[in-house]
Amino acid sequence: MTFEVSVQTNARKAFVAEDNNILKAYLTRPARDGQANAQLVALLAEYFKVKKYQICIVKGLKSRKKLICIDV
Repeated sequence: MTFEVSVQTNARKAFVAEDNNILKAYLTRPARDGQANAQLVALLAEYFKVKKYQICIVKGLKSRKKLICIDV
């Protein structure tokens, strides 16, 4: 399963919201040294109830819009 996620870093609380069929992830970690990407993977794993190793960032490692793949 592949989908796009919009990411907002340095938020007060980490959560995932769905707005008009678009996933938005709000992360507390900064976009530095892969910290936000690591938190995004953990947050999406919790949201979709899968293991972290099943989630990969296909495109957008240094962008706010990311293409995510979940291996089910």
